[in-house]
Order: sequence, then structure tokens, then C-alpha cells
Amino acid sequence: IYHIKGLDCELFAKFQFQERYWRTMKRILCFGDSNTWGLIPGTDKRFADGVRWTSIIRNDLEQSGYEIIEEGLCGRTTIFEDPDRIGRAGDKLLPVFLESHAPLDMVIIMLGTNDCKPVYNADAETIAHGAERLIKQVRAYAGNCRILLISPIELGNDVWQEGYDPQFDAGSPAVSRNLKYTFAKVARKHGTDILAASDHAKPSSIDCEHLDENGHNALARAVEDKILSIYGRAAS
Repeated sequence: IYHIKGLDCELFAKFQFQERYWRTMKRILCFGDSNTWGLIPGTDKRFADGVRWTSIIRNDLEQSGYEIIEEGLCGRTTIFEDPDRIGRAGDKLLPVFLESHAPLDMVIIMLGTNDCKPVYNADAETIAHGAERLIKQVRAYAGNCRILLISPIELGNDVWQEGYDPQFDAGSPAVSRNLKYTFAKVARKHGTDILAASDHAKPSSIDCEHLDENGHNALARAVEDKILSIYGRAAS
């Protein structure tokens, strides 16, 4: 009986420790498109764990009290419905993820690349308004959750040419280049943290659209530095 009681006490103490650890963990949701999902350029396959920028950060920080939650989807936009694929409008699903992954300490939003497709007829200001809607949703569904808005990498100038991605046109790269500035304006307006992915990574020359391994690594370092500048090495 003594042994059983002792074991019960030991398990209870372990449970209390795990509960305290879970409560002090920083839970970070990464909400994005194929460059968050980890699409390998020129394929329909996904980079392995440890290559995707989200997984690099998770592997680096999980022992320091951070939980990184990956929610990337190919074709996802800020607010636009893809005419050929269901569930691509970010504002339709973000509230669901905010509830299902609650509680959250930070939401990282990196969208806007797919919004540059001519089918949506959106300029950089319009796309930034889409990002603004997502920020408002985080505030509405996740309270004081911190927000890191990331403007996406630029599209390569040839992305619309034959052999690349016909869903883009000759004007798409210019729209993507302006997102750095329109997103920064939205971040200032709403008091969110901001990072320009284009300052740290470029699209692969294979498809002019997606991060390669070096790009994922470079972006991971930039985002990780941003997270640590906010919370520190040991989350508490």
C-alpha cells in the first residue's frame, strides 16, 4: 500500500510539473501558404521535417519551452476563394484554427503570394487589407495574442513565363515586391510585429515562387531571431 501511495504521489508530482510546463510554454501558430507548408520547388512534394522553416524553429526551440504549430496550405490566400480549390481563403479558416489550437501566445501570418494571381485582380494595397482582416480575426478570437505579420518573399520576374506558373502574369512580380511596404503600413496601424521575408530569402530559380532549402533556413533564422527578441531563449 505504501508503495502504491508513493507511486501515486510521484505520478501526481510529475503531472503537476507537466501542467506547469505546459502553462508556461509559448504556443505559436504559423499560418501560411505553400511556403509554410514546405513545397519543394518544381514538385508537388513537401520538404522533410528539419528543412521547413517552421520545423527548423520548432526543433531549435522546443527544449526552451516553445511549441510551434504548422498550418500551411498550398494556394492559401488572405481572403480570396480559389475558383478551382476549396478552402483557400485564409479568413474562412483562421478563426477555426485559433479556437482549435487555443490557447495561443503568438500567431505568425505569412500570406499574400497567391493573392498576386490575376484571377483575384488585387493590387498590393488590397492584399494588405486582406492581411488586416486576418489581424482583426486574431484580435477577436485570441484576445491579447501577439501577432507577427510577415510579408512574403518576392516572386521571380519569370514566374509567369512558359515552364513556370501560368496562374501568375507579367504584373504579379511587381505586386509581390510592393507587399513589403503595404504590410508594414498595416503592421504599424495595428501595432503588430513585422518582418519582411524578402529581406532574408529569395524564391528558387527552379520555379521563381517557392523557397529552396537555403531559403527555408534563412527565413527560419530571421523568424527565430524575432521570436527570441520578444520572449527570450527560455519561454516563461
